[in-house]
Amino acid sequence: MSPPLKIAVAGLGTVGAGVLTLLNRHAELIERRCGRRIVVAAVSARDRRRDRGVDVSGMRWYDDAAAMASEAEAEAVVELIGGADGVAREVCEKAIARGRHLVTANKALLAIHGAALARAAESRSVALAFEAAVAGGIPIIKALREGLAANRLSRVYGILNGTSNYILTAMRESRRGFSEVLAEAQKLGYAEADPGFDVDGIDAAHKLAILASVAFGCEVNFSGVYVEGIRHVSLSDIEYAAELGYRIKLLGTARMTRHGLEQRVHPCMVPAEAPIAHVEGVFNAVVAEGDFVGTTMFQGRGAGAGPTASAVVADLMDIACGRQSPAFSVPATALAVLPSAPMARHRGAYYVRLMVVDRPGVIAEITAALRDEQVSLESMLQRGRNPVDAVPVVLTTHETEEEQMIRALAAIAKLGSVREPPRMIRIIEEL
Repeated sequence: MSPPLKIAVAGLGTVGAGVLTLLNRHAELIERRCGRRIVVAAVSARDRRRDRGVDVSGMRWYDDAAAMASEAEAEAVVELIGGADGVAREVCEKAIARGRHLVTANKALLAIHGAALARAAESRSVALAFEAAVAGGIPIIKALREGLAANRLSRVYGILNGTSNYILTAMRESRRGFSEVLAEAQKLGYAEADPGFDVDGIDAAHKLAILASVAFGCEVNFSGVYVEGIRHVSLSDIEYAAELGYRIKLLGTARMTRHGLEQRVHPCMVPAEAPIAHVEGVFNAVVAEGDFVGTTMFQGRGAGAGPTASAVVADLMDIACGRQSPAFSVPATALAVLPSAPMARHRGAYYVRLMVVDRPGVIAEITAALRDEQVSLESMLQRGRNPVDAVPVVLTTHETEEEQMIRALAAIAKLGSVREPPRMIRIIEEL
């Protein structure tokens, strides 16, 4: 029997405690599948006295996580602190510098410093593993990097944030507004006290940047991701979507175009019959399109102690078994630097909701503004008549270039009959 894999764990929050619990509960199973035990030799967290529901008495405790990464008697370091810089980054860099394998669930760190960490890891011949950083318990990194390795991927997209998906699902099912459902999500623990990273799309954008790098063998480019959240999605938008045959989902999409790599996170109207339209609540889903395999979809819980710990331990088991692949599908020195496709060049159909004064000539003014930018109208819905107050008018367009759509909406917003800024949601038909 091979000697045990000794590890050091930085961060004992929900996920860190989950990792220790899983390693303890499934110790025999893990040893049988790896031929090695995985032993936690050292841990580090901010509060030594906190009861985490796991026994850490036999492990060396470090108050300084970076010191642990350098000094602990460990073959691998697990970083579960979080944050793009600060202590988390120091732990990762020191672990690699000392020739230790690194397992991390830190999507923000990887989205910003992923390529640099991959180069450092390869120079020291150690693994950089991060299955837990994207979509929790869904083994999507391994699927893209290994299971679909023989395919040329054309597109990767999915629901990458459970909080936003829960909010949009609950709004539709309970017919309540964004603010009320967000408050409920915070009470249930699905949303943070400061929900910005989730509802403004930042969390999903971090994950999309990582997925794009793995899928297309390019350097991680978080700054190239177009990001738009769900704060502006109203209950009326969700109800109009249903009437038009759609559901609204916050999607992250990466694909190669003639303008470069397109990476975008924003609310989408997806056909109600599409499989991803039925991924509800806190669940995540990722779809990959390959030239030989066709379309594959992966679905599961995107967060939480159990799913994330499962992904972390899977990476540790790979290390224990001696399985090591390039972090982002190709050697770090071969990662391509791809141009970012500007969002203005995106082509698609659009949903637009306007609040207008109900008087003769209003619709003619709106359609003239669309005509002037060569935007073709597909459908129009108008509910009610009110000569005093504004009434909603909903438009859908045929496929057009985003730059033209933005110019048309700017012209419409200037019309005296339009009382609120136009609300636009992109329609995604090809799913």
